[in-house]
Amino acid sequence: MLKKNRQMREYIAKEAARLMIEHGIKSYYQAKCKAAATLGITNTHTQLPTNQEIEQAIITHLRLFKSESLPTALEKLYQTALKAMHLFYRFNPYLVGSILNGLAFEHSGLNLHLFADTEEEIALFLTEIGIPFQLKSQQLSFSSKKIQTLPVFCFIAGDTPVELTVFPTASDRYTPLSPVDGKPMQRAGHKEVQTLLEAVPSLTS
Repeated sequence: MLKKNRQMREYIAKEAARLMIEHGIKSYYQAKCKAAATLGITNTHTQLPTNQEIEQAIITHLRLFKSESLPTALEKLYQTALKAMHLFYRFNPYLVGSILNGLAFEHSGLNLHLFADTEEEIALFLTEIGIPFQLKSQQLSFSSKKIQTLPVFCFIAGDTPVELTVFPTASDRYTPLSPVDGKPMQRAGHKEVQTLLEAVPSLTS
């Protein structure tokens, strides 16, 4: 039974990874549930894979099926990220997400963490520079007991979706927890992203 459940977890993780890569599903939980339904797995005793297991399946999928296009996708995203970080430099931007681990595919977008006294500052700035946007909210965990709802500004840069999560200026020393492993989320400043961009050609060697 344990071996069968482990196999089911692997099947679900692989299918969830495929759905996230090919269909642009962003939510790990949504991808898990849809993967289980797609595979016809309705056994409530089958434990769903962890987010880490799905991310590992994404890495494996990209290496097997996207190895030739991955460097180009990464280069494009890092370049777009640097342009966006330059544009929003006054808000102390940081790049976050799986892109920092070298994961990128057709539906990948960018997520920047910005810091401002009020969300209206970001809205006004976007309006002044003529970027249409949509506003949503996102819940982020800072500890097992602290969950904070933050504004997220969404727009399209070329053909790349960009999300700006806005933190209060005073919270720049506190980092939310990653939805993948529950550890403090990795953040990269302009210099770190530039280093990642310069390292992309080595991925093809």
